[in-house]
Order: sequence, then C-alpha cells, then structure tokens
Amino acid sequence: MSGSSATASTAASSAEDTATDEAVRVRAIHQPNFFPRLSTLAKLFAAQEWIILDTVQFTRRDYQNRARLAELDRPDTDRLLTLPVHLTHGRSTRIRDTRLVDPAHSARKVNMLIRQYYRRSSHWSDIKGPLASVVDTLGRSDDLSLVSTVSTSALLRHLGWRGTIVPADGIPARSGRTERLVDLTAATGGTHYLCGPGGLRYLDERLFTGEHLTVIPFRTPVDASPPWVNAHRLSALWAMAQLGADTLATALRSQRDLVLGY
Repeated sequence: MSGSSATASTAASSAEDTATDEAVRVRAIHQPNFFPRLSTLAKLFAAQEWIILDTVQFTRRDYQNRARLAELDRPDTDRLLTLPVHLTHGRSTRIRDTRLVDPAHSARKVNMLIRQYYRRSSHWSDIKGPLASVVDTLGRSDDLSLVSTVSTSALLRHLGWRGTIVPADGIPARSGRTERLVDLTAATGGTHYLCGPGGLRYLDERLFTGEHLTVIPFRTPVDASPPWVNAHRLSALWAMAQLGADTLATALRSQRDLVLGY
C-alpha cells in the first residue's frame, strides 16, 4: 500500500475511534524525543492531546536528540543516531533553548542512516514522508525542540492520529515534578493523565486526585514479536519498517483501547 493510501486508511479508522466519551479528555505530557521509541509514541497516540514538555532541563544520554536504529532482521542490535547539540546555558539549559551544532550535517547524517537501515523495507514509502519532514526542518532550523517535535508529529499524523499538540511554554505551572504535571493537565482541560513506567516511579497520585484528575498507567506489551519487540529501546521507525503504517496503527489503537478501557 502506498504511503498516501496508508495515511488515508489509518486516518479514517482513527476518526471512527474518536467517538468515545466526550467527558474523558486524555493528556500525555512528554519531552520532545527524536524519532521516539515505540513505547513513547504509543503513549502519545493514546492521548487526545500531547503537551510538549520542553521547558525542563535537557538531559544527556536521553532520547531528546537521539534515536536507536536497528536492522530489519536484527532488532537486538542497534545503533544510536545522535544530533550533536550546544547547551546555550550549560548544564541548566532547557530543551527549548538547546541548539543543534551543525543542522546541515545532521540532515545529511539522518537522511543517510535512515535510508541505509530501512530503504529496503517493503514499507519504505511510509517512512519517506516523516523523514523528509525532518530533513526539511533541519535545513532551516537549529532548534532541537522543533526538530524532535516534527519527527514525532510526522509519525503520529502518518499513523492517523487526530489529536492536538500544545507547547508547555506559556502555561502557568509549578516547578515540582508532580505539581507541574497536575497543572499542565488541568490547564489544558484534561480529565485523565497518561503516565508511563518512568513517571510512575516518582508520581504522587494524591496531587492528581486532589484536583479531581485521574492517572492512567500506560505500559506497552512485553513481547518478542513486532511491533513491541524492544519497544522501550528502538525508534518507532523500526516497527513501521517492519509492519507498515496501517498494521502499526491498528496495534497502537488496540493498545490504546486496552489501556483506556474503550
């Protein structure tokens, strides 16, 4: 199936799936990740709104400026694709203030490596569009947050996600880790907050219930078969190259419905 046909098909399916309880407004809050891991993409896909948390400190050795690529038939071996960055304010630099060192070089590197890994996939047409969006953005901006956000939103839209994306910047929120999440969820009209395994380790759920908000734990299956194999390590590009947009979107909708109880 062509990329355009896959997008139209998944978008139609997603449109049908949004006919859920309008009183349930699900929010995901996450830093912009570069071609994010499937576990991260699945959480965002399950939400009606993604709040981009780029107002926090940039973290080295995280996924804000890097993605793990794996060969189609070797998901247990991977390579990091890293965008070199400059921290404008040293270690305290926020993600939104982080700049790419050489966007033109990064554009060539991203284009070359992703083609090298996935060009021979029968679903290459599903990857070409998101890749082109990122390369184009790298050609005109050194803003890491923008580039990583584009990489994620391009994948979500190609999979038929019909949600909204809102930057956290400008939304009043307290600085505490849980307090910030509570404030961002409430300020955007959310009723439910999707929390991944990492957040569950520190989250104080009592602060959510005190504001009449519900925390929904979001986990992906522990599975040795596509698309979920190494979902917490590999960029979602691997799963898309394995299955194509239509099949991957079906898997993401199924996981969303399982977690949210639709």
